[in-house]
Amino acid sequence: MRKTWFSKLMLAVSVAGVFAATPAMAAKTLKMAYALSTNSHYGVGAEAFAKTVEGGTNGQFKIQQFPNSALGGEREVIEGIQLGTIDLAIVSTGATLNFVPKTGVFDIPFLFRDLAHARKVLDGEIGQKMLEEFPKRGLIALAWGEQGFRQMTNNTRPVAQPADAKGLKVRTMENPIHIAAFRELGVLATPMAWPEVATALQQGTIDGQENPMSVIVSAKLPQLQKYLSLTSHVYGPALVLMSPAVYDGLSAADKATFKKAGHDAAVAMRAYVDQVEKSGIEEVKKQGMQVNTVDHAAFQKAVEPVYPQYYKQFGKELVESIRNTK
Repeated sequence: MRKTWFSKLMLAVSVAGVFAATPAMAAKTLKMAYALSTNSHYGVGAEAFAKTVEGGTNGQFKIQQFPNSALGGEREVIEGIQLGTIDLAIVSTGATLNFVPKTGVFDIPFLFRDLAHARKVLDGEIGQKMLEEFPKRGLIALAWGEQGFRQMTNNTRPVAQPADAKGLKVRTMENPIHIAAFRELGVLATPMAWPEVATALQQGTIDGQENPMSVIVSAKLPQLQKYLSLTSHVYGPALVLMSPAVYDGLSAADKATFKKAGHDAAVAMRAYVDQVEKSGIEEVKKQGMQVNTVDHAAFQKAVEPVYPQYYKQFGKELVESIRNTK
């Protein structure tokens, strides 16, 4: 009888120990993908995101980062989020355009005057309403991140006037908004997945590419390109995305934590962009790149014939409301 009682007691103690250990054992690892290196604006955003999530959930969730397109290009990553095979990502709107077409409005050339203008639009009613479009496409958009203004690099010649860009074979994202403007300038726009770009530049398959300073620096493009032209032709937002397969299963408190993590990631990305916009130009000059300013008014005038196409696609009222935000 005593042995039976003692056995039951030990079993109860053992079960209690298992339940006591459950919180530590239940930590779930989530996969977060992005196209650039850990020392990029995406990398600092991902690190800020991970810190907030792990701290805000008492370690119940861990973020495993997959930089440098380790889980595929941005299109594949977004598809993975829809399918639930990838949990989180930081991506460009060049990729989300294929899933939530309205996001393409922010990619219109010369739409934003400066970073302050762009941030006010994205943080305001226009940007926040746009985030609400993502669940309709099987995606959760936690926050707007940032890449900065896109600049042009190439190995052929400096680009100071629209005529200088004519005939250059330039890699672009798979973004028809960008491509239409480049073709208006006479650029041979060549859509290409980011992981293929370095090889194409080395082999001379393309003359150049266009990206924000944050990417030009972190991707070490001065090793591959001679000329940097400060065209500032397109503002580059980024997005922190999450799979509904994970998000919908969270408690209200954890959802709030993940949204805060998205906000913290955005703040970190913007701080990185602010820093690299100041220091990046001097850094690439030291690495041998020739840097030149451009005639922005001439470029704006050169792409103006494309604007009716953008009005038709996104609505003139929306485009002009963004342009006129003060």
